[in-house]
Amino acid sequence: MPDTIHVLNGPNLNLLGTREPAIYGAATLADVEALCRAACESHGLDLVFRQTNHEGTLVEHIQEARGACGIVLNAAAYTHTSVAVRDAIGGCGVPTVEVHLSNVFAREDFRHHSYITPVARGVICGFGPQSYVLGIAALAAGRTKPA
Repeated sequence: MPDTIHVLNGPNLNLLGTREPAIYGAATLADVEALCRAACESHGLDLVFRQTNHEGTLVEHIQEARGACGIVLNAAAYTHTSVAVRDAIGGCGVPTVEVHLSNVFAREDFRHHSYITPVARGVICGFGPQSYVLGIAALAAGRTKPA
């Protein structure tokens, strides 16, 4: 598990490719997963890739990532609303990169606040599916190999 990245996705990301393509692009969640798999392989990492529309399930996925070398998290709307997701990240002890497909700071004011950011190692937004690849690269660069 130490050489594993968990890429976790929140609500409505299962609709990528058809949901508001002017904002989120044409790539599907399967396309994003394929990019993440290729990125992890290039860094010698295994991948766990999950999506859920349910807050409690997302919390469980975060908890299940304990012991991994990192989490790339697109909590979607839960970014702006969920103390439970924030507390799960804060409590799991796994370096986490918050990612967003769109530039949340160029959008509605309510999207400018994140409960995740204070407990994340960093934030990457606005690069479409490449946001995930950049998050994986950041975690791979920062990991420490067991002795």
